[in-house]
Amino acid sequence: MALHWQILIALVLAALAGSFLGESFLGIPLLSLYDFLGGMFLDALRMLIVPLVVSSIIVGVASIGNGRGLGRLSARVAMYYLFTGALAVMIALAVVNAVKPGIKDGEPLAETFTLPQISEDVAERFEGRELTDFTQIFRDLIPANVVEAAVDNQMLGLIVFSILFGFVLSRISSPGRQVVRDFFVGLQDIMIQMTHLVMKIAPYGVFMLVAAVVTRSGVDVLLPMLDFFLVVVVGLAIHMFVVLPLLLWFVGRVSPIRFFSAVWPAVLMAFSTSSSAATLPVTLEMLRERANVSKETTSFVLPLGATINMDGTALYITAAVLFIAQAYGVTLPLAAQLTVLLLALATSIGVAAVPSASLVAIVLILGVFGLPLEAIGLLMVVDRVLDMMRTSVNVCSDASGAVIIGRRQGEDGILGEPAIRPARMES
Repeated sequence: MALHWQILIALVLAALAGSFLGESFLGIPLLSLYDFLGGMFLDALRMLIVPLVVSSIIVGVASIGNGRGLGRLSARVAMYYLFTGALAVMIALAVVNAVKPGIKDGEPLAETFTLPQISEDVAERFEGRELTDFTQIFRDLIPANVVEAAVDNQMLGLIVFSILFGFVLSRISSPGRQVVRDFFVGLQDIMIQMTHLVMKIAPYGVFMLVAAVVTRSGVDVLLPMLDFFLVVVVGLAIHMFVVLPLLLWFVGRVSPIRFFSAVWPAVLMAFSTSSSAATLPVTLEMLRERANVSKETTSFVLPLGATINMDGTALYITAAVLFIAQAYGVTLPLAAQLTVLLLALATSIGVAAVPSASLVAIVLILGVFGLPLEAIGLLMVVDRVLDMMRTSVNVCSDASGAVIIGRRQGEDGILGEPAIRPARMES
């Protein structure tokens, strides 16, 4: 049975088990079992990330060769990430302003609904956070200690180091150059084979992770926040099933149906793990083997995308801030909403580098507009489920970016399509 069908069956069984079996069954502590085995599966995926990312980027950049080739690819990657991120934020602005989930029967939610209190551990986690904290993201671009950066999972610093290493490796002419390159090619091949091994247990890991979420939360937790939940889901669906397919069709000139058929296992894995980084080994495998995107492109585009390309996260941050403003009866003018747009784009790039991910970014933006921190308690009711969904969008955007950029680079056979050739000038 194909991997995506195995994962889909695991998702359905996990939902049933979490809904009907509860935290324990026949004396067996099911929730503890889910957490233990699901945690082991996540650890197995995270174990692959650093060596896979470093070897993939070094090999990819070294294979690109001269600085012109790397500069052209980098420019296309940056343009794609900024463009799709901006579209995601604008979708959030449009949907939230149209539906107004923070307004109930013409009144702000704060007047008719008691806001849940934020727990002490969350308050401590956010205490003292300021918008200037995100300047540390730019400092982390240059790691003082590469080994320490790997231990602390500072992916931005590792990516910059790997890009520089691969670029210099492609320029030197010493006899040791080929030895070093062969080492990283071999390391990359080994990590890909290890990914194959881990993927054999993926359906079981997915079952454990999703069953734990359903057991803890159930579906009743969504009811007080149903309007906001549906607004975010609609926004994510528009971006994933309308915007990205249009880009694939008109810019990449490939079939969106073939694309989703190729990357579906990675999207399901992202939904289960809520981590673009943990899904990276699967995304790389799907793009190379099922979509036929080259190693050079995937090795550069996907690790970078898993760290800084967060379309779903940017959309969620924007929707959350506007929703809280509406709930407290605060009207944000157009200029303020454009500020939210820029802040959401900037903070979504760095959310993976700080604890609590998008919640920290939301708290920072709330502080800019003077909105109360306690409102974050509203979001935490539905954050876990929406986190799974927005991570799926993040991974899908990364994958579509690799396909589109590979096509624009002139690669042949991506998703069964011939390479894009420049049109000849008519005389």
